[in-house]
Amino acid sequence: MSRPAVFLDRDGTLIEDVGYVDRLDRLQLYPWSLESVRLLRRSGYAVVVVTNQAGVGRGFVREQMVTDVFEMIQRRLAAIDERLDGHYYCPHLIDAPIEAYRCQCSCHKPLPGMIEQAVAELDLDVSRSYVVGDRWTDIQLARSVGAKAVLVKTGYGVTQLADPPPGETADAVLENLIEAVGWVISQPVRSS
Repeated sequence: MSRPAVFLDRDGTLIEDVGYVDRLDRLQLYPWSLESVRLLRRSGYAVVVVTNQAGVGRGFVREQMVTDVFEMIQRRLAAIDERLDGHYYCPHLIDAPIEAYRCQCSCHKPLPGMIEQAVAELDLDVSRSYVVGDRWTDIQLARSVGAKAVLVKTGYGVTQLADPPPGETADAVLENLIEAVGWVISQPVRSS
């Protein structure tokens, strides 16, 4: 049977948004990030990162750095016997200065490509899943795939709340990821 998932934005949700993470010493996990992953996984959710990484297409960050950041997060989680179930990123831009990343893709949030790939590869039930992020594009992504949407106030969250797109709302607006985890875990189980 397919598992439900919590799809997490990376910068501003799982890790502090410090601009382009072009060196590992700039990676700063929030104090609650590791425990948030542990609580979700122990509650039966797959935990999958879905992140736009336009800095790659703009030439500000090497693509290998995106992988290095993921591996560093996995090592930190391994220290508490946990892990992320998946990691998907979009380096594309329609006007990327680097030709290899210049395209009209289906994976740049709020487009659903990353979640569709995760669902297919990891056997996930998106109808019982959640998207947690600090931008309206995360909320729009949730809506595009039929998941519940949680906006956190970390990262760009407070700024985004001040200027919502017309008619756009989240299922919950919470202070940070650990509060979002508590909210997700407290929700009634939705049948698939």
